[in-house]
Amino acid sequence: MKSVTRLMRILLLLAFAALVVGMLCLRFGNTSAAKPRPLDPAFIRLTPLEVSTLPMATRFDMPMGSEHGAFTYNARSFRIQRHLGDDLNGIGGGNSDLGDPVYAAAAGRVVYAGSPGPGWGKMIIIAHRLPDGDELGPVAQTMYAHLDSIRVQAGQNVQRGHPIGTVGTAEGAYLAHLHFEVRLGAYVNPGQGYADKPLNRVAPEQFIRAHRGAQADLLNPPPEKD
Repeated sequence: MKSVTRLMRILLLLAFAALVVGMLCLRFGNTSAAKPRPLDPAFIRLTPLEVSTLPMATRFDMPMGSEHGAFTYNARSFRIQRHLGDDLNGIGGGNSDLGDPVYAAAAGRVVYAGSPGPGWGKMIIIAHRLPDGDELGPVAQTMYAHLDSIRVQAGQNVQRGHPIGTVGTAEGAYLAHLHFEVRLGAYVNPGQGYADKPLNRVAPEQFIRAHRGAQADLLNPPPEKD
């Protein structure tokens, strides 16, 4: 009889210990399986339907200054010190270009407009469908960062020369300038401004020169006004 009682006590003790362990696991255990992780923006991609309906970009121009990007200079070119774009400044230097207009480099659709994180300030990404390739593309994206203001919204179609924002300082992180990138592909990701490899970025000045769609000596019409 005593042995049966002892066995019952042991079983009750084990059951209580299991109950306590289970409650602790529920309280402090890893709940990642129950909570979905936020989607990594690197995997956000334009769908084939979105790509096929992008405005066709038959001509590209510089996003600042006048015809041929006059009255601006490139303070830090593509791949200098791992830089993934061009830093475009007004010829006055310093903050002389703060608030100057930034224009869409080509016809396209705004696929991102917001503030992605520290060091970026306000950012706009425009997707363009290029005339060469198959019926869906290829796709190029122009990115405009460190903006002081945004004058477009995601989903809006824009034409070349459309004023989309103004030059800023990335909320005071830098002297005023435009960080300008050209990216190939349909992935919409604010990403980073520096990397050991170029990733999907290409040299903006070279890309625009190759896709200008006009004779080298032909001046562009003035950008669209507000």
